[in-house]
Amino acid sequence: MKTLNDFNFKDKKALIRVDFNVPLNENFEVTDDTRIVSAKPTIIKILEDGGSCVLMSHLGRPKGKQNEFSLKHIIPKIEDILGVEVKFASNCIGEEAEEKAAALKPGEILLLENLRFHEEETKGDKAFAKKLSKLGDIYVNDAFGTAHRAHASTTIVAEFFPENKCFGNLLAKEIESIKKVMEHGDKPVLAVLGGAKVSSKITVIENILDKVDHLIIGGGMTFTFVKAQGGKIGNSICEDDKMPLALEILKQAEEKGVKIHLPVDVVAADAFSNDANTQICDVRQIPTGWQGLDAGPDSLEIFDRVVNESKTILWNGPLGVFELENFAKGTIELGNSIAESTKNGAFSLVGGGDSVAAVKQFGFEDKVSYVSTGGGAMLESLEGKTLPGIAAILD
Repeated sequence: MKTLNDFNFKDKKALIRVDFNVPLNENFEVTDDTRIVSAKPTIIKILEDGGSCVLMSHLGRPKGKQNEFSLKHIIPKIEDILGVEVKFASNCIGEEAEEKAAALKPGEILLLENLRFHEEETKGDKAFAKKLSKLGDIYVNDAFGTAHRAHASTTIVAEFFPENKCFGNLLAKEIESIKKVMEHGDKPVLAVLGGAKVSSKITVIENILDKVDHLIIGGGMTFTFVKAQGGKIGNSICEDDKMPLALEILKQAEEKGVKIHLPVDVVAADAFSNDANTQICDVRQIPTGWQGLDAGPDSLEIFDRVVNESKTILWNGPLGVFELENFAKGTIELGNSIAESTKNGAFSLVGGGDSVAAVKQFGFEDKVSYVSTGGGAMLESLEGKTLPGIAAILD
């Protein structure tokens, strides 16, 4: 696996695929700069070597060229984080981009305009990728969030750098963290899977049953398992068509010696609202008209014990509707348990949109070992798929 450390970038231009798809407010100001901060070590290493950087990224899902999706809006934030002036090319290919890239001196940075202003980017167009490839000497992919897409800038462009391509620091770290959980984590290995639907996590569950010792299932998908086993779930969310699958997963887990931990009690509400009436119910005895919206106190005690006995922990998905304050306790307590276990030497990886949002919201970012930057890419990695953006560098 080639990384930045395999190259000296002195007098070289690095063409770097970064993921600067960041949220902007109505004044085009960046409201969450995590992805820019995450790319900083890669960029600084190249500049310190005496190289220059050509940065390419997408932003949003523009239909053609749209000002609100221009990457020029984020230049002040990039300059602020990197402490370096950033030059800008108003197109990612063509004469202006080529001239500005050619004129770059060691220590300088050029940001290209939004790749997705060209539909050839998402189509993985080879001619478009070839035009991008003219802008650098070494191709660096540091965009884990888009590594699961075979786009021109994430995958196809690598073909034009047969010897001169590598992973950036961020992408290398993501690969290592997932490998640590899936291949060489210290045992016992625990996966915590939450979220609303079994259907979105089926392939993940099937793939990780061979890798884990414990599996905590929480969130809305709990109720598909509980109902499949004959429990009464009231008005809780449930995928009836996935009940046979839930039973099959439980059977497979038993055969493989994996202990599955479902909530034993829940915080139930008489409406999907923060102001609803609530009661603690046995997870198998939720009254009609009530729905489970968070894990209950007995469940959290059991989960805490399992988490603190584990040496490697993967957390993907919340335990309840944490966006509503009255149903956030389960997710917060789980975060506390994982933070405690991490402090005592466990390796913890958090990934997937909602769990990352929860970790940030409740201040666990620095209390876990690693927070993944890619939602879809992380899920596909856990499903055992080789991501096109990663395969292109290994090729």
